[in-house]
Amino acid sequence: MHYRAIVFWVWMLGFLWPAELGLADPGLANRGLAGEPVRLRVLSYNIHHAEGIDGTLDLERIAGIISRAAPDVVALQEVDSQVRRSGSVDQPAELARLTEMHVAFGGNIDLQGGRYGNAVLSRFPIQAHENHRLPNFADGEQRGLLMAEIDVPGLEDRLLLLATHFDHRRDDRERLASAKAVNQRVAEQAQQPALLVGDLNDVHGSPTLEELAKQWLHTTREPLPTIPVATPTRQIDFVLCRPPQRWKVIEVQVLDEAVASDHRPILAVLELLPEAPQ
Repeated sequence: MHYRAIVFWVWMLGFLWPAELGLADPGLANRGLAGEPVRLRVLSYNIHHAEGIDGTLDLERIAGIISRAAPDVVALQEVDSQVRRSGSVDQPAELARLTEMHVAFGGNIDLQGGRYGNAVLSRFPIQAHENHRLPNFADGEQRGLLMAEIDVPGLEDRLLLLATHFDHRRDDRERLASAKAVNQRVAEQAQQPALLVGDLNDVHGSPTLEELAKQWLHTTREPLPTIPVATPTRQIDFVLCRPPQRWKVIEVQVLDEAVASDHRPILAVLELLPEAPQ
């Protein structure tokens, strides 16, 4: 190609980039620079140990649903690790491999040769994680709070992601005690950006959600039903965030997935605003 033609096309590409070429907006690369908000896609999904309502155990199906949602961070509930009923597969590790994400697992119950609990997936490195037992009343299923510290580009502080699954019984005493325990865990970290994500087994306006609202911003003002999966009528899966003044809710939606689990996934798109100058 003639030299002048090459120069012309290089000049033209400068104008075409990126929309006309179908490439990523270079403005997105500035997300998280000093003084700029950081946008995060946050997914909560109770995966029912990857057994769908069609009776099929299919971890790859779950991984596909997660990948198509393109989340930055994910909280998963009802996850098996080396449990016989799910083929003795290390589900957290396998989901991390299939989605190409980092993983942390918090096992709360010994089950069929393995462990059962919550997991976190993250597009960004998980620098530390710890699992805490939540209050247990009347010999119920042991519940836990998995706390993961994540290095998110553009954040001075690590993002604290809390993944949990509260008690399901009609009596709400344990759920309320768990909500208080969660609030106590974060009370001394008032300025650290944090997300509380999971199956809370309770609804808008309940004592459980009202207790959490003392420290957390609810990302859904009106219910977005997640169960029963075929025709949802109640929202029990939530994404909450703190400190409330630093988060902006861009969008929250329940994904149109009604087979792979007995819950529908819920996806929140949030922006973390810069910390106000002291």
